[in-house]
Amino acid sequence: MSAARDGGVRTDRVSATRGRILNTAERLFAERGVFSVSNRQVSVAAGQGNNTAVGYHFGDKLDLVSAIVRRHFGPLEQRRESLVARAGESTDIRDWVGCLVLPMTAHLDALEDPTWFARFNAQLTTDPALRALIVEEASTTSVREVVDRIRRCSPDLPDDVRAERHDMARNLITHICAERERALADGTPSRRPTWAATGAGLIDAIVAIWQAPVTET
Repeated sequence: MSAARDGGVRTDRVSATRGRILNTAERLFAERGVFSVSNRQVSVAAGQGNNTAVGYHFGDKLDLVSAIVRRHFGPLEQRRESLVARAGESTDIRDWVGCLVLPMTAHLDALEDPTWFARFNAQLTTDPALRALIVEEASTTSVREVVDRIRRCSPDLPDDVRAERHDMARNLITHICAERERALADGTPSRRPTWAATGAGLIDAIVAIWQAPVTET
């Protein structure tokens, strides 16, 4: 075997090993919680004879979590950029809310069943240290464009109300997707038959949140 071919085989083997580790870690983190699973447990569950395989390929726990986040947020951002371009100069808030919702629901729909990313993502949002990873990855040009467009569609909202409703929208997207994914994994009936229907329901609810009256306190 030539050196070049031998190097290619070795690269493919490393890539396959990294993929198995990422898949296994995402599943275990989604099911048990990030800090309830050790790197050693991930290595064993991924079928690695070397219990330090995670450290060798990725580093520490945060490095492994970051690798999972990046693997998903790249495709999410591509979907969002496409939706933003399609929305163009729309002044309909529903179009811009769709740019927040549909990348996630479409991404989950495109993944091979069963999926774990929605539950994994929900785990990160509830931990202060890990939430920073999500915030950093989500601070993209397209997200900032969507946020600005929603602001233009609701110019009369006070800043504190606007910030609160952004939080509501983010939490709805994160946890409704996680709940549907959990229902699918458990084999229990889901409130929405498809990810597309879930996306439509989320858009309806979030548009209603943005257009709700503000009660003076």
